[in-house]
Amino acid sequence: MATWMKWLRDRLPTGGGLRDEDWASRHRLLTVLLAAVLVFLIMFGVLRGDGHTLTLLLTVVPVLPCLLAATRLRSRRLRSVFVAIGYTIACGGFVALNHGLTEAHFSFFIAVGALALYRDWAPFGAFLVATTLHHAVFGTLVSGHTYDHGSAVAHPLVWALLHGSSVLIAAGFQIVSWRLTEVEEDRARENLDESQAQLSVAFDSTPVPMAMFSPEGLALRTNAAYRGWLGLPEELPAGFSLHDVPLTPVERNQPTILTLFAESREPRTITRQYRRPDGTLIWVEVHGTGLYDRHDQLRLIYVHCFDVTATRDHEAELSYQVRHDALTGLLSRKAFEHDLAALLTGSAEPVSVIYLDVDRFKAINDGAGHSTGDDVLRALATRLAAVVPAGALLARLGGDEFVVALTGPAGTGLRVGNSILAALHEPVAGVPLALSVGVTTAFGATGVDEVVLAADTAMYAAKRAGGNRLQVFTDDLRVPVQERIAAEARLRRALAADPRYTLPLWFQPVVSTATGQIIGAEALVRMRTEQGTVLAPGHFIGAAEETGLIVPLGDHVLRSAVEHLVHWSDRLGYVSVNVSPRQLAEPDFVPKVASLLAEYPYLDPSRLVLEITETALISSTVDVSERLALLKQLGVRIALDDFGTGYSSLTWLKSLPADVVKLDRSFVAGLAEDARKSSIISAVLWLARSLGMSTIAEGVEEIADWDALRAAGCPAIQGYLVSKPLPAREFDTLLTTGSPLQGSSSGRNHRACPGRLESGHP
Repeated sequence: MATWMKWLRDRLPTGGGLRDEDWASRHRLLTVLLAAVLVFLIMFGVLRGDGHTLTLLLTVVPVLPCLLAATRLRSRRLRSVFVAIGYTIACGGFVALNHGLTEAHFSFFIAVGALALYRDWAPFGAFLVATTLHHAVFGTLVSGHTYDHGSAVAHPLVWALLHGSSVLIAAGFQIVSWRLTEVEEDRARENLDESQAQLSVAFDSTPVPMAMFSPEGLALRTNAAYRGWLGLPEELPAGFSLHDVPLTPVERNQPTILTLFAESREPRTITRQYRRPDGTLIWVEVHGTGLYDRHDQLRLIYVHCFDVTATRDHEAELSYQVRHDALTGLLSRKAFEHDLAALLTGSAEPVSVIYLDVDRFKAINDGAGHSTGDDVLRALATRLAAVVPAGALLARLGGDEFVVALTGPAGTGLRVGNSILAALHEPVAGVPLALSVGVTTAFGATGVDEVVLAADTAMYAAKRAGGNRLQVFTDDLRVPVQERIAAEARLRRALAADPRYTLPLWFQPVVSTATGQIIGAEALVRMRTEQGTVLAPGHFIGAAEETGLIVPLGDHVLRSAVEHLVHWSDRLGYVSVNVSPRQLAEPDFVPKVASLLAEYPYLDPSRLVLEITETALISSTVDVSERLALLKQLGVRIALDDFGTGYSSLTWLKSLPADVVKLDRSFVAGLAEDARKSSIISAVLWLARSLGMSTIAEGVEEIADWDALRAAGCPAIQGYLVSKPLPAREFDTLLTTGSPLQGSSSGRNHRACPGRLESGHP
């Protein structure tokens, strides 16, 4: 029995499962309908006539207390029971007013469906019991007002049972529907509970701070990460809202997050800076989504927050690094050019640009070390920042170059430039400094490159004039710069093409004073332009030195000279090649020479002479003696070129492992008429012989100088008296025909003396 009851109970609806708001809305509907039914019955009874007054009163009077109880009682169940009783009385009265008309009994079936809305056994059962009693009691006592046929009048209990059973059957289908609805709701509730449990786990356990706010800003729910991030208690106080969050916006008078999210249905991302209670500043990125109901009303705002302070600080650091020089903290080149462009287009006043370069800064790095050089640059940046006016652009372009840009009347740049020079009277970081300063002024919209180039050009003019001075740009200064740029472009094109054609070697013979025979030659590079014009070194060597192209150019000259030497085989004793300071400083210069000689194993390395000027020895950044010693280990010979033009020539002559000394033409020209020069030449020749060195006199153009050199014992000469530099083919012919001085014992008896051909040394 117990098992059967349990089985039945499990299959019947439990009832009473409506939420308060749902039950209230259904109760309100059924109460209003009951009141409407009562009004209908009154109107129907009045229309039926005076014979139904008592029936109408017996119906209306009991329903009114039911309506009153339905609206006044506190218990949900009692209120619904009175509504059910009211419907039973109303249905019975309707049947009585119709004298038991069978169709009037349909009202009971309608009421069953209506009362099933409560989904509660109390009103539903009360209606069924009351309906059965009505049919049994009233069917017996006043059968004529309950049933409209004789059988029912004769057997009221039977028809009460029939009517009651029909109502119960109708109620049974309502119960089935009710139960099925409960099963579906239970399943939906389980799914919802599972979803909510998953949401709760995801919401509460995620490390990302999350919160839900009502449209008014009340905190509906927060997770542990949110509370921990803001230092809030585990249980928030009642009424906690967004205004209680311990973060203060740095920028005031901004729309609140709630306002922004309420304005748009789309998810939004807002990044703002806030101040914590301890005064620290943080950047917060808030992602928010508004949740709306079916009436398109905002129900809540779901937000999750990210502390992006580290990211913003990193971005700010990167932005600072892009715009500022890492060593000095001044503007970088890119930032300066960007800001200068804005200044040139947006300023109504002239814009002055001051270009600064530290004189001989390389000597500071080489002498005191790069660390000291960096200290000097940082200190110089600080001093410049103190001198230039506030609001001026100050940047380090790289190396030891700085630039200033500022607005003001004409002459402002000159005044500030002079102030900068005056500020360097005192040493910077303990190191005396001098600057070359170039100043230009732009009027109106001008290109950045053009303005900076003009100031740079003026700076180079100041540096060429000796440095430690200021030069104002003029159009006349542009010509040398344009020539240098054109020379660089020509040289690059020549190196990129076939250098054997575009950069041919010419050769000037070296003649023995004893025999007049050609014993060697100096290789001199020329440039052949696209138009076929051949240019002397003065048109491109300077640009090569400034740009570093002297290194590939020197490599070409060295290789081409060796190839010609091999070609002429035993017809030419040696070839000498000039080596620039930049070449000598290259770490792979000696290996390059060794590799080149290894390609010609049958060539005597001593037939290759490398000429080093005294300027190269002084300005070189490497240990010259060590580098030259390595070259001599390869077997090549070293010549000291332009000897006598420096202050310490005798010192170099004594300390360097040179094989040949080349006397500068300034000592040779006019030697026959100048006794002092003759004495100097004799002393140098004696010293060279004492050190085991050979001597060559350069720039010999007069027969008298030839005779004087022969008399002094100079072993060889080079100059226009013998031949000017010749292309390789013409020099080959000269090797075949011999020198004009060959076979003569005196310069006065030479076979073909060309005399003084040109005054300039090629």
